Amino acid sequence: MKTKFNIQGRIKSAFVLTLLLVCFVSHAQLKGGHILGAMGLQSGTQTPENTLSVYVPGYFYSASSLRNADGDKSIANPDLNMFITGVGASYVSDFKILGANYGASVLLAFASNRIQGNTLDSKSPFALTDTYIVPVQLGWHHKRADFVLSYQIYLPTGKFDLGASDNSGLGMFMNEFSAGTTLFFNDKKTIHFSALASYELNGKKKDSDIKTGDILSIEGGLGKTFYMMNAEKTAPKGILNAGLIYYLQYKVSNDKIPVPVFGTIETDKDRIGGLGAELNYYHIGCSTSAGFRWIAEVGAINRFQGNTFFLTLAHVFSFKKK
Repeated sequence: MKTKFNIQGRIKSAFVLTLLLVCFVSHAQLKGGHILGAMGLQSGTQTPENTLSVYVPGYFYSASSLRNADGDKSIANPDLNMFITGVGASYVSDFKILGANYGASVLLAFASNRIQGNTLDSKSPFALTDTYIVPVQLGWHHKRADFVLSYQIYLPTGKFDLGASDNSGLGMFMNEFSAGTTLFFNDKKTIHFSALASYELNGKKKDSDIKTGDILSIEGGLGKTFYMMNAEKTAPKGILNAGLIYYLQYKVSNDKIPVPVFGTIETDKDRIGGLGAELNYYHIGCSTSAGFRWIAEVGAINRFQGNTFFLTLAHVFSFKKK
């Protein structure tokens, strides 16, 4: 009788734990590799041809709340912050494909507290995270509009162990396709609106059948370009870009998380929006630029909501023939 009671008790406990696990994963949300806020004003414009840009980004995200399926706060003040920085390079050539300039870029990044999903135990130390590569970028320039088309890869170079709280990477290969445009409202191209849409396809996480759903991100802004003239008023010494920026992100397909007995559970989809401002300045004499973006998130469903800050410093090497 005692053995029978123990077996029944263990079965009952396992069943309760499984139910709790099902309830948890059905509301869990898995993050993708796309970093919101990396694009803003003129997101649909490729940099000039025959230039190499070497840049250092600084990304900081502070979560102010966790929102449920109704958009209400399920957790207030989660005290969760994520930081990413690194070294990147982007090159645009004069080689033409279908009338567009060919370009490519790479970012070797490091992160702390890499957010994996809707959990509060993301406490990873500052370490190498996933590597971002753009093997193909095509850019077209016209009188009143620019267009860009690209393919991105996120390589799982960051540490990832299933269930660990100190992961610095997401543990999966990610493929992404992007297309965007910048529209100019005057001949001098000083007033502009941009939109860049990116579609992310995620593979299975390392050593598991867990799969993050596909993700659609849209980023851009409405801005004004100002030319800062030298003391003699004969030539510009710098270019200032300022305006309002936005981003939107939607989980297009459900996350899939295998659960014993119950099979594969598909979680609810999540989404987020954000509105903010951007200011960046390019000094022509030094061929150096500095940019700052701030976005306050709104309308979060099944995910964290907070503030995004993005700082970028870059130096541009020109290979144009004089």
